[in-house]
Amino acid sequence: MKRIACWTLVAMVTLFLVGSPALAGYAYKTNKPHLGGDVTPVEAFEMLQKNPDHTFLVDCRTRAEYQFVGHPEGAYNVPIRFLTTKVGKKGYSEVGNSDFGKDLLARFNPETDTLIILCRSGNRSCAGCNEAIKAGWAEDKVFNLMGGFEGGKNKNKASSFYGQRWAGGWKLEGLPWTYKMDTALMYKPDVDKMAGTENDGLLKVAQK
Repeated sequence: MKRIACWTLVAMVTLFLVGSPALAGYAYKTNKPHLGGDVTPVEAFEMLQKNPDHTFLVDCRTRAEYQFVGHPEGAYNVPIRFLTTKVGKKGYSEVGNSDFGKDLLARFNPETDTLIILCRSGNRSCAGCNEAIKAGWAEDKVFNLMGGFEGGKNKNKASSFYGQRWAGGWKLEGLPWTYKMDTALMYKPDVDKMAGTENDGLLKVAQK
């Protein structure tokens, strides 16, 4: 019986290591070619800690993902695509944000600020890097966060997390994240529309 219990414990530990990107030494890679650099979640966190006044996380996912899935603490939401009400083959369709570069310029300074752009798993963020550089950022001041917030899908069929987003990413690395919606970090055009209106009280509630 002791031998069976021992092997059961070994199997459970092995399964945990298979499913844990941090403990298993997950190997990050760039999902798509893009301008600018690449960083892992841990490297990005270290950059933010080293120069918090001029290094910023830009979460380019949709507003819904940012709010309901959660986001890194201190990340600014600047969507590179918006959800629509049109239903497509895989759910609601999306439309590109033609003002993405302008939205970045409204928040950050290309002369002084370094941007680390993230999305769900590291695809949209590559496009975001290209747009940031088009808007005026130097290539050495723009970085794609490999793995994104949720990570890629686990491809190991032996894992109980197979097919789920359990392969790297900010959240699974155990880095600080939150569901809290701070109007100072939310998509700026939305907040600007609300400022000075009868809904101004809602902003104060959202900040609590």
